Amino acid sequence: MSADTTVSVTGWGRTAPTAARLIRPATYEEAAAAVRECGARGGIPRGLGRAYGDAAQNAGGAVFDMTGLDRIHAIDADGGTVLCDAGVSLHRLMEVLLPLGWFVPVTPGTRYVTVGGAIGADIHGKNHHVSGSFSRHVLAFELLTADGGIRTVTPGTPLFDATAGGMGLTGVILTATVRLHPVETALMTVDTERATDLDDLMARLTATDHRYRYSVAWIDLLARGAATGRAVLTRGDHAPLDALPKGARARRDPLAFRTSRFPAAPASLPEGLLSRTTVGLFNEVWYRKAPRAQKGRLQRIASFFHPLDGVPHWNRIYGRGGFVQYQFVVGYGREDTLRRIVRRISEHRCPSFLAVLKRFGDADPGWLSFPVPGWTLALDIPAGLPGLGAFLDELDEEVAAAGGRVYLAKDSRLRPDLLAAMYPRLDDFRALRAELDPRGVFTSDLSRRLTL
Repeated sequence: MSADTTVSVTGWGRTAPTAARLIRPATYEEAAAAVRECGARGGIPRGLGRAYGDAAQNAGGAVFDMTGLDRIHAIDADGGTVLCDAGVSLHRLMEVLLPLGWFVPVTPGTRYVTVGGAIGADIHGKNHHVSGSFSRHVLAFELLTADGGIRTVTPGTPLFDATAGGMGLTGVILTATVRLHPVETALMTVDTERATDLDDLMARLTATDHRYRYSVAWIDLLARGAATGRAVLTRGDHAPLDALPKGARARRDPLAFRTSRFPAAPASLPEGLLSRTTVGLFNEVWYRKAPRAQKGRLQRIASFFHPLDGVPHWNRIYGRGGFVQYQFVVGYGREDTLRRIVRRISEHRCPSFLAVLKRFGDADPGWLSFPVPGWTLALDIPAGLPGLGAFLDELDEEVAAAGGRVYLAKDSRLRPDLLAAMYPRLDDFRALRAELDPRGVFTSDLSRRLTL
């Protein structure tokens, strides 16, 4: 185990840094020792740091960096399952599994997420309307609890449902067995179309999303008037082998996992680079360059799912002040709430160039899992935007009044009084935590802020 080092820790949004002792166990025994010895301020597991807010921070306490536990133990290439350490990244799984004809069941907008983080945040992707969240594909995991014991946890149990989406507060996930998705190639067949406004976009998604495994819409949140909510809709599925042109390079090695890598974003960029003017220009160009309607384009998996992963440290482009990622969901039948929020964001002139709208399918069993059937909108906003905190508080209230919720893995500023309205199983979660961890060994800046 690496020596304790006190470091400043932030989420991917680079806001509200706090200092903690960083402990990096290399074995299960070292992980258990770290939990036993973490001290009065407790500890929280951390993966690759892609939670946007304060979920993997612990001011004055310990943070367990679990990326040292990164072994793939067994692959069932016939049945389509993998047993691996929780510190294995989705990127590593893709490298290993794609050549065998398998893909991860769910991936968010970055592949630099650990399996443990994927369960703890119960991540979702472009296929939630078909496949649900990550935990739906987890067959079992081993959990190191506050008493030092290691429990094998399976679906359908209270501990599974508390841990899936529980943001690391029930214990440290050590290993997981995950069911995979079969593929014939490492390419996607992609359809792209433009929607003229929000109603046009929702109508297209509602009418035809069932035809696609993956679906997402980039939405221009600076467009106003008749163009409010205009969007570029991108949908696709894994390309079958016979979709690859004969004689093409991809035909010779159809399951090769190829990625692109560009120069890293500079460590220091001027504040205000992403202003309303610059983002507005970007959004106009992005919308205009998208095809009105294009079908069957072949695209690499990395380009389709993770375009920003090609730019290391892309979160630096927001400057030293960082950014807030705001994601909420409101149920079907609450389209007026979505329209009103999109209109308010547009009128507030929030300079967001990374804004996406998706449809969720059936709810997942995790007590604090984010997805419920409905519409989910996610957007990045520079943290220094004047009046941002009060504005997002107002949106939170509107979301809660509509029976919706915000995503805890991306949150950095939700008021605790709204949490119970958003997550009806909150009391069950708190009761299980109190029974499982009466001394509060597992704690984080997020849990303190929201009294989880």
